[in-house]
Amino acid sequence: MSATGMSRFRAWWSQRPVAAGTAVMAAAIVSLGLHLVDHEVLSRVFLALACAAWLALATDFVVRLLRDRERWLAEAATPAGLTAVAATTVLGTRFSAAGWQTLAEALLALSAVLWPGLLVDVVRHWKRGTAGAVFLVCVATQGLAVLCATLAAAESTAWLAHTALVLFWLGLVLYGVALAHFDPRQVHTGAGDHWVVGGALAISALAGSKLIAADGARPYLWNSDDRGVLRAVTEALLVLVLALYVVLAVAEVVRPRPRYDVRRWATVFPLGMTAVAVLSVGTALDVSWLRTPGQVLVWIAVAGWLVVAVGAVRFYAGPEAGITSTGPR
Repeated sequence: MSATGMSRFRAWWSQRPVAAGTAVMAAAIVSLGLHLVDHEVLSRVFLALACAAWLALATDFVVRLLRDRERWLAEAATPAGLTAVAATTVLGTRFSAAGWQTLAEALLALSAVLWPGLLVDVVRHWKRGTAGAVFLVCVATQGLAVLCATLAAAESTAWLAHTALVLFWLGLVLYGVALAHFDPRQVHTGAGDHWVVGGALAISALAGSKLIAADGARPYLWNSDDRGVLRAVTEALLVLVLALYVVLAVAEVVRPRPRYDVRRWATVFPLGMTAVAVLSVGTALDVSWLRTPGQVLVWIAVAGWLVVAVGAVRFYAGPEAGITSTGPR
């Protein structure tokens, strides 16, 4: 990166939009997808990137809280403020998949502390006709559900699974409320975060699959009726996820948006989350044929990540870059 590009990057970082947290979510979920399809070396590369970005953003989160509290409070009241919770839970889920349960538990505890206050603040300031970031209320809640259910399965802890079940249903309710506030024209005009309308359903389907997978002889969690409801809801969610994926992809073809925008990381996250949901639902419900489309979707997510990463590098290194109050376009 040139000196000019670095200068632009530093200027942008000082005015960094809170939506930049989606970059952590994107790298972490791509890492998880690659892990599920047995590409462990590449998965670890993305995990390292996600960790580095998370540490940088976490440090900035604390610095802003201590030095610029007014700005911190203003950002925390926006839906994008919940990326702090969502990114932490997705990273924690990836750590759990790697067998690092203690680290995953620490991130769960941190997420659980942040989630209630941020969620309430965001809901209090909701407005109708908003962009796709409004669905982060669902993503953050379901992220907690996924991490709780993942740890419940790894450590045979029933109370974590029951907590995850409550969060799962709450997340679906929040999705419905967010949908009522979402401006559907964003599908055609959005800058990238409109994809979260599908990503929120995808993480909900993933949560359903993790709840099903957590059940077993030890611990025994759900009776046949409970399991039947979870299975039916998870299947329905996956169908809706794939349908929305097609709709959003067609909208991108009809109206291409090639210029870099930080909110494009919020496109990569749903791409990766859809892939992970397909693979996880296929495993939990013993539907083996879902693995092939899941693998294809993982590589689409990797390609999407690379495209956005190249766009970011070109933006900060290029002579035409500009900085706005809402982030780079």
